[in-house]
Amino acid sequence: MAAAISSEKIDLLVYGPHKPIVDNGFSDQFVLHKFETRGDLDRLTPAVAEKVRGMAVTYNTVRGDKATLAQFPKLEIVASFGVGYDHVDAAYAAEHNIMVTNTPDVLTEEVADIALGLLIATLREFVKADRYLRSGLWTTQQFPLSVGSLRDRKVGMVGMGRIGQAIGRRLDACRVPVVYHSRNPAEGVSYKHYPDLIEMAKAVDTLVLILPGGASTANMINADVMKALGPRGVIINVARGSVVDEQALIAALKSGTILAAGLDVFANEPTVPDELKAMQNVVLLPHIGSASVVTRNAMDQLVVDNLKAWFAGKPPLTPVAETPAKGR
Repeated sequence: MAAAISSEKIDLLVYGPHKPIVDNGFSDQFVLHKFETRGDLDRLTPAVAEKVRGMAVTYNTVRGDKATLAQFPKLEIVASFGVGYDHVDAAYAAEHNIMVTNTPDVLTEEVADIALGLLIATLREFVKADRYLRSGLWTTQQFPLSVGSLRDRKVGMVGMGRIGQAIGRRLDACRVPVVYHSRNPAEGVSYKHYPDLIEMAKAVDTLVLILPGGASTANMINADVMKALGPRGVIINVARGSVVDEQALIAALKSGTILAAGLDVFANEPTVPDELKAMQNVVLLPHIGSASVVTRNAMDQLVVDNLKAWFAGKPPLTPVAETPAKGR
């Protein structure tokens, strides 16, 4: 456990893409060791690794897996950027008394905005309409009516955490019925809870995915779920690419098993299957759920603030469930 802050130098590993708020967020008492990629980290000397007490993981393109965390015998805390933290081995961290934090709340409304926008863009074919106008076709004929509409939809949320509830509020404002599936009913939520995902998929025509990634949710949205959703079905994914069986999704979109999809995340980012890119019934975004200047700045600052709190002898601001904060 870290003692109250003193004149002792504190070595931090900053791992991942450079972020000015993180790079410039610490006083001279902190010594920052910056490594942008796994290849860079391989050049870390044992002498430096021995001193590192804190780690900032600045994006999910780098992994705080067991092998990485084990390099640092004095590691006390990993402050991870993003609400999802499946790129950090939180179970290993918990076993070795390493605190893990993420950056929830500050991105909730931004990601909820993207989810609703992506849903409407997919149903009303905004991207196709934009291309239609730019091509000059509008001067010769009207754009075809969109098959999809928000007006006759029922949305099944897969996940009902902070962001899921924020999406629900937006759908309430649009007068769209909402139900949800999660392992357990969410406290304080009035929407109908479906313990069985397939049963919910049969009862709705739209799935909005906002659940954690990781082994326990891998390929949760599979061919059986898509078949249950049906030919009017639309899938919106603002969670993790891993939660959808991507090949099953491609097959379902090609065959008409479902109508359309809007995707902000993919199984092997930044690589996206050519088959998806060729489809007209899919809207594709380059993982921009929280990607505005104001929100990303707030997330970067929360990474910094978690580390500062810890090394000031205080509880971290946003610990993950596997490593709950205790009195310090």
